[in-house]
Amino acid sequence: MRHFLNVILAAIMLLGLYACADDTIGVSITDSVSSIIEDSSFVITGHSVLNDRVQMRTTTKMLGTLTADGFGRVTASAVTMWMPSVRLDTTGVTAEMIDSCRLKLRIPYTQGYTGDALAPMRLNVYRLNKSLPTPIYSDFDPTGYYNEGDLLATAPYSPTSGNVETSTGYTSNGTAESDTVRVISVAMPVELGRDLFNAYVADPNKFATPRAFADVFPGIYITNSYGSGHVVNIKATEFDVYYRQHGTKDDGSDTIYHRSQSYLASTPEVISDNIIHYEVDDAVRSMVDNGDAIIAAPAGYEVQVRFPVQDIIDRYEANVGNNQSVINDVTLELPVSVPSTEYNIQPPTYLLMVRTSQKDNFINGDSLANDKDSFYAIYDADQKEYTFTGLRNYVLNIINNQGGVATEDDCTFTITPVDVTNYVYPQSYSYYGYNNSSTSVITKISPMVSRPAIVKLLLDKARIKMTYSKQIVD
Repeated sequence: MRHFLNVILAAIMLLGLYACADDTIGVSITDSVSSIIEDSSFVITGHSVLNDRVQMRTTTKMLGTLTADGFGRVTASAVTMWMPSVRLDTTGVTAEMIDSCRLKLRIPYTQGYTGDALAPMRLNVYRLNKSLPTPIYSDFDPTGYYNEGDLLATAPYSPTSGNVETSTGYTSNGTAESDTVRVISVAMPVELGRDLFNAYVADPNKFATPRAFADVFPGIYITNSYGSGHVVNIKATEFDVYYRQHGTKDDGSDTIYHRSQSYLASTPEVISDNIIHYEVDDAVRSMVDNGDAIIAAPAGYEVQVRFPVQDIIDRYEANVGNNQSVINDVTLELPVSVPSTEYNIQPPTYLLMVRTSQKDNFINGDSLANDKDSFYAIYDADQKEYTFTGLRNYVLNIINNQGGVATEDDCTFTITPVDVTNYVYPQSYSYYGYNNSSTSVITKISPMVSRPAIVKLLLDKARIKMTYSKQIVD
């Protein structure tokens, strides 16, 4: 009988121990209510500010003069140093065998200009007499860096009269990729090509780096010398030399081959600059004076905004209290309207939103959005809006590292038009074959100088959406 009672007592003790263990498991098996909350009741405010001095960090150049009702007047010229070819073809070639030289300005086949393509225009090309300064800005004055007597070439030009060229490149898996451009080809003095040839023969080290080469040829200044009606977007600039080369045929007999080589090019490694002057149209000035958030490029207006990050954090913390929660996403949807302009000038393709205090560092540095104090958005022409994503990290950084207290600096952002350079990784090959999907990676974000652009940000209709999950434990 006593043995039976001991068994019953042991069973009761085990049940008690099991119940205690059950209590220590916590919310994983207790009753709770989970919910996903979206809050979009926040308000963003801002105003236009003049941004007529921007630092150039792009090989893209603008050239021309354009006056458009509803936008204003923009004039654009360019200066550039050169990246020399590290090896010139000298086998069987003498300076006297160089026959001609050409400056080639390559323009995108589509969307390569703004304005009237038939407007008669003329350009001048001058030789620089000293190296360009760094940093260099859009209000750079070339006076003192060239002389009127150093005119190398003058030529008529238009964005649709240039020769059409298609270049083909190959990815690592052999896939062909083509790029079609129009080429404004400007005849340059043959003596320049011969001088460069002789300089290379005398000292090839002068062609080893852009800085060393500047002692040979500091660069050029390209300016619109006559006419008004359009501006062109020059995506690449190069100096080509055409020459004869003495050679031998397969049968051993002498022959002359006709060759060409690109001696010089404007690349990201060299100093170049767009010299831009934008005279604001009365209609644009009236909108700005009225308090509208207007963005105009190039070297025009940007918008400074106050982002309500403290309101977002306060609302979030008040709602979740001591319950478990996770911030899923924070986005800014920014509707816009497109002002009516002559030549139907469109919004910028990309906008950058960067903490105002970090804007100069951003442009001067790596120029890549980090989703902490800089973000970019692509224009959606169908929806007429920009959407900034990745704001979650920005909010979390203030919560986790600043105790949820935002400074004035954390709330003040500048929205500015930019050009974005992408690199598309080719298809990859694996054991199972080619991967048909490609990956696009941003390699640079720089101030917009690719074309004129204008847009009005409808800040009163902007939607800041914060989505988070909350678990209430009973």
